[in-house]
Formats: sequence, structure tokens, C-alpha cells
Amino acid sequence: MSNSLRASSYLRRVVDRELDQLFAGRVSAVAIEGAKAVGKSATAAERVATSFLLEQPATRQLLAADPSRIVTGEPVLIDEWQHLPSTWDTVRRAVDAGAQPGQFLLTGSASAARSGTHSGAGRIITLRMRPMTLFERGVGTPTVSVAALLSGSRPEIGGETDVALDEYVDEIGRSGFPAIRTLGDRVRRAQLRGYTERIIDRDFPDLMGRPVRNPAALRRWLAAYAAATATCASYERIRDAATSGEGDKPAKTTTQPYRDTLEGLHIVDPLLAWLPSKNHISELASAPKHHLVDPALAMSLLGLSSDALLAGDEEDRVTRDGSFLGALFESLVTLDARVYAQAAEATTAHLRTHRGEHEIDLILERADQRVVAIEVKLSATVDDADVRHIVWLRDQIGGALLDAVVVTTGQHAYRRTDGIAVVPAALLGP
Repeated sequence: MSNSLRASSYLRRVVDRELDQLFAGRVSAVAIEGAKAVGKSATAAERVATSFLLEQPATRQLLAADPSRIVTGEPVLIDEWQHLPSTWDTVRRAVDAGAQPGQFLLTGSASAARSGTHSGAGRIITLRMRPMTLFERGVGTPTVSVAALLSGSRPEIGGETDVALDEYVDEIGRSGFPAIRTLGDRVRRAQLRGYTERIIDRDFPDLMGRPVRNPAALRRWLAAYAAATATCASYERIRDAATSGEGDKPAKTTTQPYRDTLEGLHIVDPLLAWLPSKNHISELASAPKHHLVDPALAMSLLGLSSDALLAGDEEDRVTRDGSFLGALFESLVTLDARVYAQAAEATTAHLRTHRGEHEIDLILERADQRVVAIEVKLSATVDDADVRHIVWLRDQIGGALLDAVVVTTGQHAYRRTDGIAVVPAALLGP
């Protein structure tokens, strides 16, 4: 097998730093998981001598007949390993037998458990890969590091950018899928529509093990989920929105598999609620906040364009639908924060009290349960009202709050007199 997946001009991703550290630590096998088209195969192909593409029936037949072919002694990629789950067990046994550091990379677009497949715990390290962040796309030059914020050193905050609202909206529509974002407008829109159609027509049935009974209902559910981006709307409300309140809406036993399968395909990417064990803040809600893997898919599913979200003169653009554009911008920043936090070995969640008196868009948590709080504002300026929830959290947990940030569409990064950082999205980096 050749390494035909290698890109002609590869741009390093944030996950490459994680792979460097893991292989330097003598890890033999890493599985990169994520939605289709996020760049898993290209990233893995840079590090291997041979690639086995398991979406190809001939390759599956070859390895099914002789699994030992993947144990070459050289670095190999098993691409879309879930099409032949036995390869996972072959890698696990090779690791037990003393495989070299960096010898195996597996990629997969589906994370559903397969019967007869060992978890790989302790042998195969799993990394999540998401679409490209603004930093990876080359939008702006970051001056504020998430890793530094998480260090508790309260780093100096500075820098400026000329990235404005128009460019953020353009980036939302372009997506962070490497092979899609650089296409012309019409082709890109067609590719994004085709992406969701493939999920419904091919990937969803493959993972479920049976055809989708009502593809139109699944499309409506996905569109309703997209409309709930960056909210904690109940799944009942999403189900109702998908059927326009009709009395014969599908039962929960029908829509629950939608959610589970789409999560397994990494298309639905909910942000879990922060439920600390050390800091007992009363009345925290546990509902997740809804996000798709890329906010461009939300725009596509709802048939929205940049012009549908913006209005006004080129010199003085204002939002036409501030609520939903704000949700899409929050989803874009959430994508970035998740990638950067993972690289810094932190988790990402959101905070909301039961009645919604206090909400914080992003909580980045270290292993010791100390946190960085991030609010996202579709605004170039920040006032006291914008930081009131962060101030409340600081009063609640004191020194467990390492740092606090408001991410904006403005030009300048700085610290307010109360110590809270204000950072344009284009200046936030790993």
C-alpha cells in the first residue's frame, strides 16, 4: 500500500503538537477521531510510510484475509478503521508485543462501540480532531495563548488585529473543513449541502446498520438542531421545531437515535455543562449546549448566507439577526477554545444556573479543577454588564478561577482594570 493520502502542501494543525508530545513519550498507537473532512487522514499521512484505506473494499478484503500486513515495523496509517474493526485488535496486540513509538495511527469518523472490539485502554491513545481554528486558517496572528491562561500566570494581554465582523462572518460560512473552505462560493455551498446529504444517505445508515426510514424527518431534525446552536433548548423543543408542532411528530424512540448516531459520527458536538465537585455552586443546570461540528453546517442546513446575517453599508455593517449571528460566532469561538484547551490537557464546558440568572459560555478546566472562564460577545466593545457573570463566578470560587476572558470582534486585546481580559477572536491561539 502506498501513502497516497499525503498532501502536496501540508499545513500543521494544533493536534500535531499533541502527536509530537505523545510519540516523544513513546506512545506506539494513536487513534484520531473526528467528523469526516476535518483533516484526520492528511495529518496522519504526514507521519507514516504506508496507508491502508479501509473505505476501499479491496483493502478491507486484503486485511481481513491477512491482518498481519499492517504490522510492518514502519509507521502505518489505518484510515477509517471502523470499516474493519478487527484491525483495532490487531494494533492492540502489536502494541502489547512491543511496537515502536509512533508505529500506528488510526483514523475514524465514527466512534460507536463495535461488538468484539477491545477498548484499547492503555494501548491506543485517542485524540479528537475538529475543523480548523481561526489560527490554523491563518486568520490573524494570535497574541493570547489559551495554555498561558490555563497556567495561572495571568499573562500580559496585548495585540491588535484588523479582522472585523465581515471577516468573521465569512469564516463562519467558509467552514473549517480544509478541502471545502478554499472553494469558490457556489461550489463551497454545494459541497456543504452534499456533506449533510452524505451523512443522511450513507454514513448514518452505515453506523445504524439499517436504512433511514424517514430521511426527510432526519433532515428536519438536523435543521432544528442547527437553529438551536449555542442554546440549551430541550430536545423536546427541538423535536417540536422539526415537525412544526404537528400532533403526529415522531416519538422520542425515533429522535433519540438521531442524536446518538449523529454524536457517534461527530456531527452533533454538544458542549456539556460544568458540574464541579470541589466548588459547590448551588442550582447549576446540567443540560448541554447545542453545537454542530462546524457552524458552517448550521448556516447550510438553514439556507443562510452571509448577506442574510448582515445588513448596512460596507463601512458600517450591523447585524440583521443579532441573536442567531451571535450564536454562530459563539459556536466558532467554542470550536477554537475546544481545540486549544485539548492541546493544553484541559476540558471545555459551559455554565448555567437552573433559572438562567447566570451563564458563562465556556469554562476551561484543568485536571486540578481550576478554571478559565470565557464569555463570547458579538461586539467590538465590552462594558461592566458584559462581565457580570464572570464577576459572580469569581465571587463564588475565588482562587479556583485562574483567569477570565471576554472574546470579541474588536481590534485590541487588553486587561480591564478589574483584571478581566478582552481578546478579539483572531488573537486567541493555543
